[in-house]
Amino acid sequence: LDLVKYYLAVADGALRGAGGRPMALKRFVDGAEGEPFFQKRAPDNRPDWIRTAELTFPSGRTADEVVIDDAAGLAWVVNLGCIDLNPHPVRAEDLDHPDELRVDLDPVPGVPWPQVREVALVCRESLEAVGLVGWPKTSGSRGIHINVR
Repeated sequence: LDLVKYYLAVADGALRGAGGRPMALKRFVDGAEGEPFFQKRAPDNRPDWIRTAELTFPSGRTADEVVIDDAAGLAWVVNLGCIDLNPHPVRAEDLDHPDELRVDLDPVPGVPWPQVREVALVCRESLEAVGLVGWPKTSGSRGIHINVR
């Protein structure tokens, strides 16, 4: 309940980043300490007011994925055990034209945080050189995403 209340309190900002976009549901059904799983397909037993978008994967397979449009939809996905939001870089109305670039920076063995930070600064300089602005977002795992619109 605390996480639902939190997301409702920050719904405007969360929806600016994730609203109107199909999303994979990263579900922590055994709590934050449990092992999560990704659910690409929208649950069959979802409320009628939860919108979906049909995505086609390179394999040719398709999946109807959840699209949240409002605070109620946000509360619904959080209630499913989604701690972080994982929207695609496309709008549900225009699946063939991504409108967001994401740079994923993760520390890995041999690449510590100071080096990740250096790469982030180079990314910022490169984006600014072509007139773009990125903003950092924790990835929900171990790294940082730089989102650019």
